[in-house]
Amino acid sequence: MSGQVVRPYGDTTGDGMVQVSFTLPVPHDKRAEGAALQLAAKMGLEPAMLVHARQMGDGYTFFVVYGRVNHLVDLGAVRVAERDYPLLSAKDVNTAVKRRLRRKLSVVGACIGTDAHTVGIDAILNVKGIAGEKGLEYYRELKVVNLGAQVTVPELVEAARVEKADAVLVSQVVTQRDAHLHNVREMSAAFREAFAAARRPLLVAGGPRFDEMMAGELGVDRIFGRGTTPGEVASYLVHALTGEKKTEEKV
Repeated sequence: MSGQVVRPYGDTTGDGMVQVSFTLPVPHDKRAEGAALQLAAKMGLEPAMLVHARQMGDGYTFFVVYGRVNHLVDLGAVRVAERDYPLLSAKDVNTAVKRRLRRKLSVVGACIGTDAHTVGIDAILNVKGIAGEKGLEYYRELKVVNLGAQVTVPELVEAARVEKADAVLVSQVVTQRDAHLHNVREMSAAFREAFAAARRPLLVAGGPRFDEMMAGELGVDRIFGRGTTPGEVASYLVHALTGEKKTEEKV
């Protein structure tokens, strides 16, 4: 993939056409539409076409614009957080935990701060899981405690202490004013203050707006983005906490 350069396309390959949406704090009128096109031009869409405009409450308008950009993407320069561990079946996860830890692996999960959106943490932890894949409660060698929504950082730290957590999983969906980043930094600092390095649980954060490359900056061990499955999380926990190196099966 090194050295390959690509351009977006809408109708024909390489035509550079893209579609973007945004909201401006102005009521919907001709002036607002002109402002949207001016913004699109400054973003590099030339020429830009306004394909949708709709007032969103008092004094706000939502726009969709379509146009051509001249920017190229060098795939060789793209940096992402690659999965560096094999995906294991539920049976292999249980076997690895039982053989390496000789006890159940303790997991505590929560939505911290004011975040009341438990759909993400529930999808990973609850036995029903997501899209036909069962959550971590299904794994017999994992002990899972789901604290739910709006958990304070001190409450999370205390729960991790009581449960002797090997891993703490935090889901953050609310992102206004970078709340997810502030909350995770606060959590990380609290755990580093409350636990000696050798006894500190694995800290894992997840949510649709996280940059998976920011784990070190936020002070956590791993970040999972949108589309993460319970199996990926379980496999990571085994990899990080037991050093299991089983070769991934071809599918």
